[in-house]
Amino acid sequence: MSPTRRTFLQWGGVVSPMFAANPFGVFRSLIGPKGDERPAKAVPPNPFVRDGKTLVSIVNGTDVPGMVAEAVGLIGGVDRLTVRGKTVLVKPNVVASEPPPTTTNPAVVAAVVRMLVEAGAGRVIVGEMSGVIRLPTDRNLEETGVAKASREAGAEVITFDDGEWIEVKPPQAQLVDRLHVAKPVYEADLVVNVPVVKTHSYATYSICLKNLVGVTHPRYRPYRVNPTKWEELVAEMNLAAHPVLNVVDATKCMIAGGPLGGTSTETNLILASGDRVAADVVGLALIAHFGQWEKVASIGVWQQRQIRHAQALGVGLADPKQLALVSRAIGPDTGEFEQLLADLKRRVGVS
Repeated sequence: MSPTRRTFLQWGGVVSPMFAANPFGVFRSLIGPKGDERPAKAVPPNPFVRDGKTLVSIVNGTDVPGMVAEAVGLIGGVDRLTVRGKTVLVKPNVVASEPPPTTTNPAVVAAVVRMLVEAGAGRVIVGEMSGVIRLPTDRNLEETGVAKASREAGAEVITFDDGEWIEVKPPQAQLVDRLHVAKPVYEADLVVNVPVVKTHSYATYSICLKNLVGVTHPRYRPYRVNPTKWEELVAEMNLAAHPVLNVVDATKCMIAGGPLGGTSTETNLILASGDRVAADVVGLALIAHFGQWEKVASIGVWQQRQIRHAQALGVGLADPKQLALVSRAIGPDTGEFEQLLADLKRRVGVS
Protein backbone atom coordinates (compact mmCIF):
# COMPACT_ATOMS: atom_id res chain seq x y z
CA MET A 1 0.00 0.00 0.00
CA SER A 2 1.39 3.43 -0.90
CA PRO A 3 2.21 5.88 1.93
CA THR A 4 -0.40 8.31 0.60
CA ARG A 5 -3.16 5.71 0.58
CA ARG A 6 -2.11 4.42 4.02
CA THR A 7 -2.21 7.95 5.42
CA PHE A 8 -5.65 8.55 3.93
CA LEU A 9 -7.03 5.34 5.45
CA GLN A 10 -5.52 6.12 8.83
CA TRP A 11 -6.90 9.66 8.72
CA GLY A 12 -10.32 8.34 7.82
CA GLY A 13 -10.18 5.70 10.52
CA VAL A 14 -9.59 8.36 13.16
CA VAL A 15 -11.87 11.10 11.85
CA SER A 16 -14.94 9.08 10.80
CA PRO A 17 -15.99 8.06 14.34
CA MET A 18 -15.14 11.55 15.56
CA PHE A 19 -17.36 13.11 12.91
CA ALA A 20 -20.21 10.80 13.85
CA ALA A 21 -19.83 11.78 17.52
CA ASN A 22 -19.60 15.53 17.01
CA PRO A 23 -19.75 16.79 13.40
CA PHE A 24 -19.62 20.43 14.49
CA GLY A 25 -16.43 19.85 16.45
CA VAL A 26 -14.70 18.11 13.55
CA PHE A 27 -15.87 20.81 11.12
CA ARG A 28 -14.35 23.41 13.44
CA SER A 29 -11.02 21.58 13.29
CA LEU A 30 -10.96 21.69 9.49
CA ILE A 31 -11.28 25.47 9.24
CA GLY A 32 -8.12 27.49 9.65
CA PRO A 33 -8.45 30.26 12.25
CA LYS A 34 -7.62 33.91 11.81
CA GLY A 35 -5.23 35.60 14.15
CA ASP A 36 -2.55 38.25 14.39
CA GLU A 37 0.91 36.96 13.61
CA ARG A 38 3.43 37.43 16.40
CA PRO A 39 6.89 36.02 17.10
CA ALA A 40 7.07 32.52 18.51
CA LYS A 41 8.30 32.66 22.10
CA ALA A 42 11.54 31.03 23.12
CA VAL A 43 11.69 28.28 25.73
CA PRO A 44 12.43 30.10 29.01
CA PRO A 45 15.21 29.02 31.36
CA ASN A 46 14.18 26.35 33.82
CA PRO A 47 14.10 27.96 37.29
CA PHE A 48 13.99 24.58 39.04
CA VAL A 49 17.58 23.40 38.72
CA ARG A 50 20.02 22.37 41.46
CA ASP A 51 23.75 21.78 41.00
CA GLY A 52 23.24 21.82 37.26
CA LYS A 53 20.57 19.10 37.41
CA THR A 54 16.97 19.41 36.21
CA LEU A 55 14.74 18.53 39.14
CA VAL A 56 11.63 16.38 39.14
CA SER A 57 9.88 15.81 42.46
CA ILE A 58 7.56 12.98 43.35
CA VAL A 59 5.45 13.10 46.52
CA ASN A 60 3.30 10.33 47.95
CA GLY A 61 0.29 10.92 50.17
CA THR A 62 -3.45 11.59 50.34
CA ASP A 63 -3.53 15.28 51.35
CA VAL A 64 -3.68 16.88 47.90
CA PRO A 65 -2.92 20.50 48.89
CA GLY A 66 -0.08 19.31 51.09
CA MET A 67 1.30 17.11 48.32
CA VAL A 68 1.21 19.95 45.76
CA ALA A 69 2.95 22.31 48.18
CA GLU A 70 5.57 19.67 49.02
CA ALA A 71 6.20 18.74 45.37
CA VAL A 72 6.79 22.35 44.35
CA GLY A 73 8.78 23.02 47.51
CA LEU A 74 11.12 20.11 46.84
CA ILE A 75 12.23 21.60 43.51
CA GLY A 76 12.77 25.10 44.93
CA GLY A 77 9.36 26.59 45.69
CA VAL A 78 6.90 28.82 43.89
CA ASP A 79 8.91 31.93 44.84
CA ARG A 80 11.36 31.05 42.09
CA LEU A 81 8.68 32.03 39.57
CA THR A 82 8.27 35.58 40.89
CA VAL A 83 4.51 35.51 40.30
CA ARG A 84 3.64 38.62 42.32
CA GLY A 85 1.45 40.95 40.28
CA LYS A 86 1.61 38.74 37.18
CA THR A 87 -1.06 37.04 35.09
CA VAL A 88 -0.73 33.26 35.33
CA LEU A 89 -2.57 30.88 32.98
CA VAL A 90 -3.19 27.43 34.49
CA LYS A 91 -3.81 24.67 31.92
CA PRO A 92 -5.47 21.48 33.27
CA ASN A 93 -6.47 18.47 31.18
CA VAL A 94 -10.24 18.61 30.70
CA VAL A 95 -10.47 16.73 27.40
CA ALA A 96 -14.02 15.59 28.21
CA SER A 97 -16.51 15.39 31.07
CA GLU A 98 -15.25 12.09 32.52
CA PRO A 99 -13.70 11.99 36.01
CA PRO A 100 -9.98 11.48 36.74
CA PRO A 101 -7.74 10.11 35.38
CA THR A 102 -9.35 10.99 32.04
CA THR A 103 -9.24 14.56 33.36
CA THR A 104 -7.18 16.39 35.98
CA ASN A 105 -8.33 16.03 39.58
CA PRO A 106 -10.16 19.28 40.52
CA ALA A 107 -8.47 19.20 43.92
CA VAL A 108 -5.06 19.37 42.24
CA VAL A 109 -6.11 22.31 40.06
CA ALA A 110 -7.52 24.13 43.10
CA ALA A 111 -4.32 23.54 45.09
CA VAL A 112 -2.21 24.99 42.28
CA VAL A 113 -4.49 28.01 41.96
CA ARG A 114 -4.39 28.71 45.71
CA MET A 115 -0.61 28.40 45.72
CA LEU A 116 -0.36 31.04 42.98
CA VAL A 117 -2.91 33.35 44.62
CA GLU A 118 -1.12 33.12 47.96
CA ALA A 119 2.18 33.87 46.20
CA GLY A 120 0.70 37.19 45.07
CA ALA A 121 -0.31 36.55 41.45
CA GLY A 122 -2.23 39.52 40.12
CA ARG A 123 -4.57 37.33 38.10
CA VAL A 124 -4.92 33.54 37.84
CA ILE A 125 -6.81 32.13 34.86
CA VAL A 126 -7.75 28.49 34.37
CA GLY A 127 -8.12 27.97 30.62
CA GLU A 128 -8.87 24.96 28.45
CA MET A 129 -10.23 23.64 25.16
CA SER A 130 -11.54 20.06 25.20
CA GLY A 131 -11.14 17.46 22.48
CA VAL A 132 -13.08 18.35 19.35
CA ILE A 133 -15.54 15.48 19.76
CA ARG A 134 -16.30 16.57 23.33
CA LEU A 135 -16.93 20.31 22.87
CA PRO A 136 -18.16 22.60 24.35
CA THR A 137 -15.45 22.95 26.96
CA ASP A 138 -17.51 24.97 29.44
CA ARG A 139 -19.86 22.02 29.94
CA ASN A 140 -16.91 19.71 30.64
CA LEU A 141 -15.33 22.15 33.08
CA GLU A 142 -18.59 22.31 35.02
CA GLU A 143 -19.35 18.58 34.96
CA THR A 144 -15.86 17.57 36.10
CA GLY A 145 -15.95 20.08 38.96
CA VAL A 146 -12.82 21.84 37.70
CA ALA A 147 -14.67 25.12 37.10
CA LYS A 148 -16.18 25.23 40.59
CA ALA A 149 -12.95 24.22 42.31
CA SER A 150 -10.96 26.80 40.33
CA ARG A 151 -13.34 29.67 41.08
CA GLU A 152 -13.47 28.83 44.78
CA ALA A 153 -9.66 28.84 44.86
CA GLY A 154 -9.55 32.33 43.34
CA ALA A 155 -9.20 31.84 39.58
CA GLU A 156 -11.13 33.05 36.57
CA VAL A 157 -12.26 30.22 34.29
CA ILE A 158 -12.24 30.62 30.50
CA THR A 159 -12.46 28.43 27.40
CA PHE A 160 -10.60 28.83 24.14
CA ASP A 161 -13.44 27.42 21.99
CA ASP A 162 -14.56 30.69 20.42
CA GLY A 163 -11.76 32.93 21.57
CA GLU A 164 -9.05 34.78 19.70
CA TRP A 165 -5.90 33.14 18.39
CA ILE A 166 -2.32 34.25 17.78
CA GLU A 167 -0.40 32.86 14.81
CA VAL A 168 3.20 31.86 15.42
CA LYS A 169 5.76 30.33 13.09
CA PRO A 170 8.30 28.43 15.22
CA PRO A 171 11.52 28.09 13.21
CA GLN A 172 12.27 24.68 14.77
CA ALA A 173 9.03 23.08 13.51
CA GLN A 174 9.42 20.40 10.86
CA LEU A 175 5.87 19.11 10.27
CA VAL A 176 3.86 22.34 10.45
CA ASP A 177 4.71 25.78 9.11
CA ARG A 178 2.61 27.64 11.68
CA LEU A 179 0.51 27.18 14.80
CA HIS A 180 -2.32 29.15 16.33
CA VAL A 181 -2.13 29.48 20.11
CA ALA A 182 -4.99 30.77 22.27
CA LYS A 183 -4.49 34.50 22.82
CA PRO A 184 -4.87 34.34 26.64
CA VAL A 185 -2.08 31.75 26.73
CA TYR A 186 0.23 33.79 24.51
CA GLU A 187 -0.39 36.98 26.49
CA ALA A 188 -0.10 35.46 29.99
CA ASP A 189 3.04 36.35 31.89
CA LEU A 190 3.42 32.75 33.04
CA VAL A 191 1.88 29.39 32.10
CA VAL A 192 1.51 26.54 34.60
CA ASN A 193 0.77 23.11 33.17
CA VAL A 194 -1.41 20.75 35.28
CA PRO A 195 -1.78 17.48 33.33
CA VAL A 196 -2.79 14.02 34.43
CA VAL A 197 -0.83 10.78 33.82
CA LYS A 198 -2.64 8.56 31.32
CA THR A 199 -2.21 6.30 28.35
CA HIS A 200 -3.45 7.28 24.88
CA SER A 201 -4.47 5.01 22.01
CA TYR A 202 -3.07 7.33 19.31
CA ALA A 203 -0.36 9.38 21.03
CA THR A 204 0.89 6.47 23.22
CA TYR A 205 0.63 8.52 26.40
CA SER A 206 -0.57 11.91 27.65
CA ILE A 207 1.21 13.90 30.34
CA CYS A 208 2.89 17.33 30.07
CA LEU A 209 3.69 17.48 26.37
CA LYS A 210 0.30 16.16 25.26
CA ASN A 211 -1.60 18.52 27.56
CA LEU A 212 -0.20 21.54 25.71
CA VAL A 213 -2.03 20.40 22.56
CA GLY A 214 -5.09 21.96 24.18
CA VAL A 215 -3.75 25.51 23.83
CA THR A 216 -3.51 25.21 20.02
CA HIS A 217 -6.29 25.47 17.47
CA PRO A 218 -7.82 22.10 16.41
CA ARG A 219 -6.69 22.78 12.84
CA TYR A 220 -3.30 21.40 13.90
CA ARG A 221 -4.44 18.23 15.64
CA PRO A 222 -2.40 15.19 14.50
CA TYR A 223 -5.41 13.45 12.92
CA ARG A 224 -5.81 16.53 10.70
CA VAL A 225 -2.14 17.06 9.78
CA ASN A 226 -0.68 13.54 9.67
CA PRO A 227 -2.14 10.65 11.71
CA THR A 228 1.07 8.64 11.28
CA LYS A 229 3.01 11.31 13.22
CA TRP A 230 0.94 11.74 16.38
CA GLU A 231 3.89 11.77 18.77
CA GLU A 232 6.03 14.11 16.70
CA LEU A 233 3.15 16.55 16.15
CA VAL A 234 2.39 16.56 19.86
CA ALA A 235 5.99 17.63 20.45
CA GLU A 236 5.80 20.34 17.79
CA MET A 237 2.63 21.85 19.27
CA ASN A 238 4.72 22.48 22.38
CA LEU A 239 6.51 25.18 20.40
CA ALA A 240 3.37 27.32 20.76
CA ALA A 241 3.56 27.79 24.56
CA HIS A 242 6.08 27.20 27.30
CA PRO A 243 5.03 26.46 30.89
CA VAL A 244 7.42 27.55 33.61
CA LEU A 245 6.06 24.91 35.98
CA ASN A 246 4.44 21.52 35.50
CA VAL A 247 2.44 20.09 38.40
CA VAL A 248 1.46 16.58 37.36
CA ASP A 249 -1.64 14.92 38.79
CA ALA A 250 -0.81 11.29 39.48
CA THR A 251 -3.29 10.84 42.30
CA LYS A 252 -4.98 8.35 40.00
CA CYS A 253 -3.29 7.15 36.79
CA MET A 254 -4.56 5.55 33.61
CA ILE A 255 -2.26 2.62 32.86
CA ALA A 256 -3.89 1.13 29.73
CA GLY A 257 -6.28 2.25 27.01
CA GLY A 258 -7.46 5.82 26.94
CA PRO A 259 -7.49 8.71 26.68
CA LEU A 260 -11.22 8.40 27.47
CA GLY A 261 -11.93 5.59 29.90
CA GLY A 262 -9.20 2.98 30.12
CA THR A 263 -7.74 1.00 32.98
CA SER A 264 -6.85 3.10 36.00
CA THR A 265 -5.30 2.66 39.43
CA GLU A 266 -4.88 4.73 42.59
CA THR A 267 -1.30 5.95 42.83
CA ASN A 268 -1.56 8.89 45.28
CA LEU A 269 1.31 10.86 43.76
CA ILE A 270 2.07 14.42 42.67
CA LEU A 271 5.03 15.28 40.41
CA ALA A 272 6.50 18.72 39.79
CA SER A 273 9.18 20.06 37.45
CA GLY A 274 10.10 23.07 35.39
CA ASP A 275 10.86 20.78 32.44
CA ARG A 276 8.14 19.05 30.38
CA VAL A 277 10.38 16.32 29.01
CA ALA A 278 11.85 15.45 32.40
CA ALA A 279 8.40 15.25 34.02
CA ASP A 280 7.06 13.14 31.16
CA VAL A 281 9.92 10.66 31.47
CA VAL A 282 9.13 10.08 35.15
CA GLY A 283 5.41 9.80 34.34
CA LEU A 284 6.22 7.28 31.62
CA ALA A 285 8.22 5.25 34.13
CA LEU A 286 5.15 5.22 36.35
CA ILE A 287 2.95 3.88 33.53
CA ALA A 288 5.63 1.31 32.61
CA HIS A 289 5.84 0.16 36.24
CA PHE A 290 2.39 -1.44 35.94
CA GLY A 291 3.28 -3.24 32.68
CA GLN A 292 -0.23 -3.08 31.18
CA TRP A 293 0.40 -0.76 28.22
CA GLU A 294 2.74 -2.39 25.73
CA LYS A 295 3.35 0.87 23.85
CA VAL A 296 5.09 2.19 26.96
CA ALA A 297 6.30 -0.93 28.75
CA SER A 298 8.18 -2.29 25.72
CA ILE A 299 10.21 0.87 25.01
CA GLY A 300 12.68 2.73 27.19
CA VAL A 301 11.24 5.96 28.55
CA TRP A 302 13.88 8.09 26.83
CA GLN A 303 13.16 6.37 23.50
CA GLN A 304 9.50 7.37 23.22
CA ARG A 305 8.85 9.35 20.04
CA GLN A 306 7.25 12.30 21.85
CA ILE A 307 10.33 12.56 24.06
CA ARG A 308 12.91 12.23 21.31
CA HIS A 309 11.25 14.77 19.02
CA ALA A 310 10.71 17.24 21.86
CA GLN A 311 14.41 16.97 22.70
CA ALA A 312 15.34 17.55 19.06
CA LEU A 313 13.19 20.69 19.06
CA GLY A 314 14.86 22.02 22.21
CA VAL A 315 11.64 21.87 24.23
CA GLY A 316 13.08 20.02 27.22
CA LEU A 317 15.95 18.14 28.83
CA ALA A 318 18.27 16.62 26.23
CA ASP A 319 20.76 14.79 28.47
CA PRO A 320 19.34 12.04 30.71
CA LYS A 321 22.37 12.37 32.96
CA GLN A 322 21.23 15.87 33.92
CA LEU A 323 18.00 14.69 35.60
CA ALA A 324 17.67 14.47 39.38
CA LEU A 325 14.69 12.91 41.14
CA VAL A 326 13.76 14.19 44.60
CA SER A 327 11.03 12.56 46.66
CA ARG A 328 9.12 12.48 49.90
CA ALA A 329 6.21 10.62 51.43
CA ILE A 330 3.81 12.63 53.59
CA GLY A 331 1.55 10.61 55.83
CA PRO A 332 1.85 6.92 56.80
CA ASP A 333 4.69 5.08 55.06
CA THR A 334 3.83 1.49 54.15
CA GLY A 335 7.09 0.85 52.34
CA GLU A 336 5.33 0.54 48.98
CA PHE A 337 6.40 4.03 47.94
CA GLU A 338 10.08 3.22 48.41
CA GLN A 339 9.70 0.12 46.24
CA LEU A 340 7.92 2.13 43.55
CA LEU A 341 10.54 4.86 43.73
CA ALA A 342 13.35 2.36 43.26
CA ASP A 343 11.68 1.04 40.11
CA LEU A 344 11.07 4.54 38.72
CA LYS A 345 14.72 5.47 39.24
CA ARG A 346 15.82 2.31 37.47
CA ARG A 347 13.60 3.03 34.48
CA VAL A 348 14.63 6.67 34.27
CA GLY A 349 18.29 5.88 34.84
CA VAL A 350 19.05 7.93 37.96
CA SER A 351 20.60 6.83 41.23
